[in-house]
Amino acid sequence: MSLEPTARQAVADRFADQATIRKIFSYAHTIAVVGLSANRLRPSFFVASYLQYRGFKIVPVNPGETEVLGERSYGSLRDIPFQVDVVDVFRAPEAVPEIAEEAIAIGARALWLQFGVIAPEAAERAAAAGVDVVMDRCMKIEHGRYYGEMHWCGLNTGIITSRRPTRARLSE
Repeated sequence: MSLEPTARQAVADRFADQATIRKIFSYAHTIAVVGLSANRLRPSFFVASYLQYRGFKIVPVNPGETEVLGERSYGSLRDIPFQVDVVDVFRAPEAVPEIAEEAIAIGARALWLQFGVIAPEAAERAAAAGVDVVMDRCMKIEHGRYYGEMHWCGLNTGIITSRRPTRARLSE
């Protein structure tokens, strides 16, 4: 589905409700990251490593990987042998309808579509099945926004100074 920019924003805004985002973080413990790459330069790796560092159990879902961030990688959501709270998606919008159906089938409580992953039909289908849906938002950024962690990327450090930090010299 191709949407005009204003229509795309309207659809994305419907699934960016602050109350829903806070609700998801209140029950999220286990997060399946669909499309998680072992490549440290990929956004999926950065987001998942942040969430793991913050205490969430990360479950990689990528048939091309065997292990990411020290966790076993699964080929699909249906292969995961335990309960998943949130399905965080780093895939093209065309892949989302199938992922949404799998999320519903495994009983996930939330479907989170990262920046640029706009799949209105899949989001509506998941919402109709009682799944909380967030679309076109980054789970790492939203966690930082609501839990005071924006400083992890150098923002809101609480240090106000005009002096540059002293750098350690390894050799003269």
